[in-house]
This record gives sequence, structure tokens and C-alpha cells, in this order.
Amino acid sequence: MINRSNLTALRKIEDQRFLENHKKSGELFAIAKDSMPNGVPMSWMSKWPGAYPVFVEEAKGASFVDVDGNTYIDFCLGDTGSMTGHSPDATVSAIREQVGRGLSAMLPTKDAAVVSTELAKRFGVALWQFTVSATDANRHVIRYARLITKKSKIIVIDRCYHGSVDETFATLDSSGKTVSREGNIGAPIELDKTTRVVPFNDLDAMKKALQKNDVAAILMEPAMTNVGIVLPLDGYLKSVEKLAKEFGAKLIIDETHTISVGPGGMTAQLGLQPDFLTIGKAIGGGFPTGAFGMSAEIAQAIKSQVELEVIDTGGVGGTLAANALSLAAMRATITKVLTEENFEKMIKLGTRWADGVEKVIEKYKLPWSVNRLGARAEYMFSAKSPKTGREAADAGDFELEQYIHLRMLNDGFLITPFHNMALISPDTTAADVDAHTQAFDKMCGELIG
Repeated sequence: MINRSNLTALRKIEDQRFLENHKKSGELFAIAKDSMPNGVPMSWMSKWPGAYPVFVEEAKGASFVDVDGNTYIDFCLGDTGSMTGHSPDATVSAIREQVGRGLSAMLPTKDAAVVSTELAKRFGVALWQFTVSATDANRHVIRYARLITKKSKIIVIDRCYHGSVDETFATLDSSGKTVSREGNIGAPIELDKTTRVVPFNDLDAMKKALQKNDVAAILMEPAMTNVGIVLPLDGYLKSVEKLAKEFGAKLIIDETHTISVGPGGMTAQLGLQPDFLTIGKAIGGGFPTGAFGMSAEIAQAIKSQVELEVIDTGGVGGTLAANALSLAAMRATITKVLTEENFEKMIKLGTRWADGVEKVIEKYKLPWSVNRLGARAEYMFSAKSPKTGREAADAGDFELEQYIHLRMLNDGFLITPFHNMALISPDTTAADVDAHTQAFDKMCGELIG
């Protein structure tokens, strides 16, 4: 078990170590506080441990260097945005080439046909549209689902995350009522008006939520990744797919993170047939972009109900969506970086990372567990792997998590914020993974005292 007195003492050591090793970041932070709230470009960046954020000088492949000259092995990788590795050569080359030919014209380029064809082949979803982010993709398909079904409610999974989509910041209270999730800012209406929440892996709850016949869509990841990795039980996803069809709700699969299992994500791996599929981040090699796919049947239903004269005022669009630069980045990333060969390597090293962590947990008899999702893996502060988002959230230990992140950062490793998660890129090496295992072993030994 963790020695809490030891944890407090160790945290003080790491806090001081951080200050000594990140003086230039501290200077930049002092300047940044005058022009950015909390000195960061996005508020959630304040959640990183340490007295202030680390400012990045450059990032390439599986590592980055901060302004103080410290080098880090990056297992965060932009929380999937740089799953390709930072600035992959093929993507950078495509962007450089496209920059000289135009950035955005509100018209398609030839890359659009290449990218959409490849996405259709990989995911088995016929027709594709492009956005600026996966958040936009999720917003758009929710609108389309409501249009087609003439229903209003959206089912989401308890403790899910799908970007800044209003309908998704809901949870269940102790009585099972849908309420706004803690931290939700400026919800436009009470979320039980738009949303119905069900626990992951609970088919009975899903069926009950569908029985009022007012559900336009089920929006879900095939495995939860933002409250910790929570894997689906055998047969769960196919059963959800069947229930959606039975009650006339559209199934939306968000593969933004679960693409870590392979080129076609869990949709291809498990043979799922969603009505819509959304994705972002990784397919652009870190360049801001997103996409959503739909079946031919869905596309025809949309076409039959959307008038050309007012197609631009329906809440689906964006002048920078499908811009020439993002399409060039996607084309290079999908065809040259996110390849079968690279996924095979990434998944092998993801397994190596998880195996190493698991052995350390066993060595020190820690009541923790490890979950695996292709090129992604995570250790959680529970003896058994959680089956629901609530179980995963209840296993959290913010004090311990903050220390681990800070300690790993000071030791030269960045893991995904808000989790104890690692992601493997094509540029990650076995030596990178083994170095983390050694550092993790030393840290755990000190934690138990």
C-alpha cells in the first residue's frame, strides 16, 4: 500500500526539483500571467502538476524539448493528436507543399477524394464529411440524427467525453437521475431535457433508456478512454447496435481515441455497423481536423430533408472545414503514417509498456490494475479493472495522480494528463518503454516506503 506520509514528503522533493529544472518556463509563465488567465492558453492546462506549465521548445517523433533544454519521452502525444509522433516527415512534407498552393478556398481539393475513400475502406462506413475537430463532428451528427428521427433525446455513457458537446456533460446522481456533471460550465438548459445517461456495459439500462421511443441517437466510444480505459464486455457493443435498430435510434461511434487498436479502430476490429462514425486528432498528424462517416441510407435520408437553398444555415458546416491544408495533412498521415506496419509496431510496444508496469505492480503488491487498448495502456488505482465509468472515476486518487505525473515529468517522461495513460507512436522505441518501466519501478518502491 502507498505510504501517505511518504507521498507528502516525496511531493515536496519533486516540487523543488521542478523549480530547479524549469527556470526558463517559470520566467515565461510570469510573463504569460499578464495576458492569459492562469498563464495558459487553455484553462485545463492549469491542471498539470508543478508550480507552472512546462513550455515546449520543439517536438519531434516520440520526444520533445522544453525551453530549459530538458528532453522528455512523450507518452502523452497530444492526448492522441500526435499519436503519429510529433511532426511526422510525410505529414510535414505534405503541409509544406500545400502551403504554397493555397490554404483554404471553401472548395474541395483532390485530397478530399483520397482521404474519404481511405476512411471508407478502413472503417467500413460509406460516406464522409470533414470538420475542424471531432467535437464539431459529434455536434453535426447529433443534429442529423435528430433531423432523421424527429426525436430529441441523446443517450450518452456515464463519465464519457466527446469534446465540448453540450449534451455530453451529464452524469447520474445517487438516485439515477441525469444531472449536469461537476465542473460543467454554463449549461444552456437542464441536461435531462436533452440527454439520458446510462452506465457503460449495462444493457438493461440502455434498453430502459430507449423504451420511451424519444431517443434520436446513442453517442459512445466503443471503449471508454477519458475517465480511464474501460473495456466493453464481450458482446456488449453488438447488443447496443441491435437495441439501437430495435428502437429506431441512430448509433454514433466516436473513434477519436480508440483508433489506437488499428487503422479501422474498434469498428473494424469488432465488425460494428454504426449509423455514424466520428473521428479527429490523429488522422491529421496533430493538425486540427475531424471527420464523420455515415451509411448510404443515412446520407439519402439527410439529402431528402435538407433544402439546398438553406443548406448553409442548418448548424452543419464551418468555412475552414475540409480546408486544403488539413486535407493534405490527412492524406499524408493516413496513407503514409497510420499504416498497418506502424500499428503493428505501436501495439507491440504498447503491450511491452503494459507488461512492464504490470510486473512492477505485482512486485510491490499494489492494489492497481492495467488496461490495454492496442497502442494505448493505462494503470488504474483499483485491484480490478473497472467495468463502468463510475467505477473508473471512483478509483481515482487526485493527490497520488498529481505526484506521479510530476515525478514522471521530472524523470523525463510525459504521460497523458488526467490519467495514468501511455500512448505509443511509430517513433517510440523499446528503449523508451523500458526506461519508463525502470523509472516507474523506482518511484513505486519509494512510494510504499
